[in-house]
Amino acid sequence: MHLYLRFAVILLSLSKWATALPPWGSLAGLSEREIEAFARTVTVTGAHPPPGPDPDTSPRLVNDAAHPYRAPGPNDIRGPCPGLNTLASHGYLNRSGIATPQEIVNAVQKGFNMGNDLAVFVAWGAFLVDGNHLTNLMSIGEKSSATGIDPPPPAIVGGLNTHKVFEGDASTTRGDFYFGDNHSFNETLFDQLVNTSNVYGGGYYDAAAAAEVRWNRILDSKARNPTFDFTSPRYVTAYAESVFPFRFFVDGRNQSGALDLITARGFYQRSQFPTGFYRRNGSFGFNEIGPDVDALAEAHPIAPGHNEGVGNYVLNPEDPGLSNGLCFLYTKHINTTLTSLYPNPQGPLREALKENAATFYTAMGDSSCPQVFPFGR
Repeated sequence: MHLYLRFAVILLSLSKWATALPPWGSLAGLSEREIEAFARTVTVTGAHPPPGPDPDTSPRLVNDAAHPYRAPGPNDIRGPCPGLNTLASHGYLNRSGIATPQEIVNAVQKGFNMGNDLAVFVAWGAFLVDGNHLTNLMSIGEKSSATGIDPPPPAIVGGLNTHKVFEGDASTTRGDFYFGDNHSFNETLFDQLVNTSNVYGGGYYDAAAAAEVRWNRILDSKARNPTFDFTSPRYVTAYAESVFPFRFFVDGRNQSGALDLITARGFYQRSQFPTGFYRRNGSFGFNEIGPDVDALAEAHPIAPGHNEGVGNYVLNPEDPGLSNGLCFLYTKHINTTLTSLYPNPQGPLREALKENAATFYTAMGDSSCPQVFPFGR
């Protein structure tokens, strides 16, 4: 879907109110007809299909001459995901930190050899709730005017920093939103990762250390965060987040699955590939991550739930966690979270939401899970 209309022509018919809005202002308070008209004053690209798999899945040098490290400038955005931050700092993503979901998929495939199914599912899962469906742009961190004019509230288009729509509590090296900063590198939490890796991983962050780091972060949030939420999708993404470092941050010529802690700091704090870094050997998608996620969850079982006050963890029996594959996560993400942000989308926005929701479903790869259509077929 492409809609390109000339700004000058539309301004003539909308001059009575278009000039009253700031260039990146909210559309709150306007009628649906006015919103539709104002949308015509910008280039609306809408939804686009995801890219296919990278045909080359061999280990290869990714910290190369074409992708040198460059520290982010004062206007460049970085966020809670060390992997995306690193890809932006090396130019696999736009160094500004503003990207399309297609660019994110290509970047994680080329930079880390992430499997296409996992890459599309994660990228679209975040984009659905954090991106701008009209401009097809998303911030990998804080909210930014560079993603375009906001759709009407309650949509947020807040970037990956936005809490509780995709980003969640008990992050590995980022604090909980409740404590004020959910996106910056946290030295205290990284020191805990180092100490735990020294005890359980022999000085490396491996699967054994990851299980303990994940459990300790859950216990800490349960004990200190009165608003701690460990339900889907965060229940699933928390374990996946713990797997990514020892599967993607280890040099592809090293098959140990053990991340040295100096390299770990480079990714988590500086968003930087090590010198001469090769991406992993072979793509890593749903088939590969499933056993790792299950192993971490089984090391210290806990059912999905949330805090009602500090230390008062209440189970959510309707949430099956990992026992229902990704179907519950998908259905909740579309029918609950996405529709709460877009209760009555119209025109190009509605069409883009339909297409992006369909992409998210297809990436899940589970035909036994009923597809839902809150915005129509």
